[in-house]
Amino acid sequence: MKANYKFSNICGTVYRQGNVLFTPDGNTLYSPVGNRVSVFDLVNNKSFTFGFENRKNISSIALSPDGNVLISVDEDGRALLVNARRGVVLHHFNFKQAVRDIKFSPNGKYIAVTHGSHVQVCLRPFVLHRTYTGHHDDVLSIEWSPDSQCFISASKDMTARLFTLNPLPGFRPKTFAAYFAADGNTIYTVSKDGSVFTWKAKDDEASDSENDAPIPSTSQNDLYHRIANTRWGVHKRNYFNQANTKVVCTTFHAAANLLVVGFSTGIFGLWEMPSFSNIHTLSISQEKISSVAINATGEWLAFGARKLGQLLVWEWQSESYVLKQQGHYFDMNTLDYAPDGQTIATEHTAPVSTVCFAKQGSVLFTASLDGTVRAYDLIRYRNFRTFTSPVARAVLVPRRGPLRAKSSPQGSSDSYEVFLWSVQTGKLLDILTGHEGPISALAFSPVGDNQLASGSWDKTVRVWSVFGRSRAVEPFQLSADALAMTFRPDGRELAVSTLNGQITFFEIPDGKQTNVIEGRKDVSGGRKADDRVSAANSSSGKAYTSLAYTADGKCVLAGGNSKYVVLYDVREGEGIMLKKFQISQNLSLEGTEEFLDSRKGSDLEDRLDTSLPGARKGAGDMSVRRYRQEARTKCVKFSPTGRATVTFDPFDLSLDLTPQSVLEVLAAREYLKALVMAFRLNEKPIIQRVYESVPPSDIRLMARQLPVVYVPLLLRFVAENLEKSPHLEFHLVWSNTLLMVHGRYLKERSGEYASVFRVLQKGLVESEQSISKICDENTSALSYLIDQSKIAQRQSASQDQEMSVTFPALSAPPSYTSFLDHTSIFYFDD
Repeated sequence: MKANYKFSNICGTVYRQGNVLFTPDGNTLYSPVGNRVSVFDLVNNKSFTFGFENRKNISSIALSPDGNVLISVDEDGRALLVNARRGVVLHHFNFKQAVRDIKFSPNGKYIAVTHGSHVQVCLRPFVLHRTYTGHHDDVLSIEWSPDSQCFISASKDMTARLFTLNPLPGFRPKTFAAYFAADGNTIYTVSKDGSVFTWKAKDDEASDSENDAPIPSTSQNDLYHRIANTRWGVHKRNYFNQANTKVVCTTFHAAANLLVVGFSTGIFGLWEMPSFSNIHTLSISQEKISSVAINATGEWLAFGARKLGQLLVWEWQSESYVLKQQGHYFDMNTLDYAPDGQTIATEHTAPVSTVCFAKQGSVLFTASLDGTVRAYDLIRYRNFRTFTSPVARAVLVPRRGPLRAKSSPQGSSDSYEVFLWSVQTGKLLDILTGHEGPISALAFSPVGDNQLASGSWDKTVRVWSVFGRSRAVEPFQLSADALAMTFRPDGRELAVSTLNGQITFFEIPDGKQTNVIEGRKDVSGGRKADDRVSAANSSSGKAYTSLAYTADGKCVLAGGNSKYVVLYDVREGEGIMLKKFQISQNLSLEGTEEFLDSRKGSDLEDRLDTSLPGARKGAGDMSVRRYRQEARTKCVKFSPTGRATVTFDPFDLSLDLTPQSVLEVLAAREYLKALVMAFRLNEKPIIQRVYESVPPSDIRLMARQLPVVYVPLLLRFVAENLEKSPHLEFHLVWSNTLLMVHGRYLKERSGEYASVFRVLQKGLVESEQSISKICDENTSALSYLIDQSKIAQRQSASQDQEMSVTFPALSAPPSYTSFLDHTSIFYFDD
């Protein structure tokens, strides 16, 4: 099987560190998430994450004025030049030092970047134009002038300096004790202590320049010389007067003269300059605001809070949120797909250990270490049931049947028991006992509510008959402690992962072991900073803690405390590794490197007491706790739709089956034979061509004669085309005919083809919503046109009446031509 696996998105976090920024049109927001960049379409309410990765966490990003080029720089100063439209990396560059700020010039030709106490300006892509010196400490920010000929740099040395892009005779860099106004005649500086200085030309120079140049010029060259040759002085001093707070981030909208400031208390303010009028102040977070941006129109303000992982977009004029999202504060422990492919997160008073959907996604069950299992109604947004036991570790709910017939088992790590409740009444129905160690995993059979499997640290797996009278269970013996388990979609096979790195498969009807996969070498990899042995010899992370079957039951996805996620082909007991995914290339995480550089030392060496007498307290304290996030997988899940992009996966292939032979059969109008041959070849362009060539009148006959093995393939193909093809009626006829003709066959295998039904349902719902929206818009437009036509007719009638009174000879009824003169013709695109 050869397939194209493509990264699409990151869920659970929206902002980590660095600056956020808007696109030139102001409708899209870029946010750094670890070593990746997420994109939020604020108009269409969509988001995605670019597939490229920096080596470490991103510290700064910059976007060209035309929105085509994106630069992302990590903590070490390594930069990626990316085509922002396609997400393709164009160039790699190493600044060899941490970058505090990077900015494109307004004309898009230059890139200014901080380099310690210097500023470097490069031509695209990264050809050094000039290095600017003068600061005595690290440069923190850069701001270009509107004409791209000057820029201001602000530093830790409490100064801001004005530099010209190219050398100017007699010019010396100006030092201020920083933003350009739109006309270039005013500069604003903001300091950390909450003071705002307005800088303008000194009065004596302003009067001299007025006498010497009575007719001011507005050309860019004159603006450049005026900014460079002006003697700047403090015109006005203002203060924010925020008690016990500091300025963390600022931005300025030159066209509207709006200054946006984020404070350390989570408050932001909006001031109109140069009058320094406070327009708006609001508390949006409990922690400091790390980054702020304003869009091109000045209507939307974007804020990022690093500590809580918050990303907010605020429309200050209407005082409403455009976007309000917050990622997980700690590591994500678990996840589960709703039937429609969405995920839901919730919180307890202690860490959540498991989440699980039921009732077609309208109910969410969660288990927590606070000792409760909670049921949430996702339609009414309320917690409608809480079940309590000593310690809750896992909860699984059967997805079939009505809600009142369901029961939720809960494994306890203290009493080694499984608890079953009635969700309808909230009463405890039964307690399953027999395990001699903590219960680590539970799984209901997907094809019925009667079978429940439990795995324990006592090296056994038990399959219980939940509604049976007998509680006698013959356990399956394992070679090590059970860590995770999952049923195959047809319920006939159970996969169990153990502490020794094995995945063991059991056939449920016969109660026998069918296969074992040795996965220690597959999942192992990655060395931590304090490891004293190589990654190959390390015993940590060499076991799978989460398993998931594909929707067709042919493959198993496994992940654990490692940077790798492994996909196995388990058909007919093969156990072949198909693909090994590395979840992250981020070197800021522990366990992503295979080999450590001994020249960099280790965490233990960093904690040695090397402090001098009188040094800062705790500099060499051996009890200082250092924590770095690890690259590990706590939970893996497949989408319920089971959708994948398969490029070439032929079956039942013969020498005479070629694309040319399929087209020859199609030209002979043997549509059924051509369709079967296309599916055997399994090339989507060929299938698409044959499928769209079938006459609508032949659909019912072809559906009856189509071999049943191709029915789910064709139904999935139709469902996928519903979302992207304009031939809606053609697809609906195919869908209806296939379901009517082969309904009994599909119903008997509903578990096997569940993913096909979900894709079809999703396509039908989206099509219905699109058509409803178009119909509503057309209805409103037609009503408007009818009203306008009536008004035009009345106006025409009144004019004709006036003409008949004034000119009796022209009193004939209006002709069809005169009616067209007052009627507009509109065309509606479907």
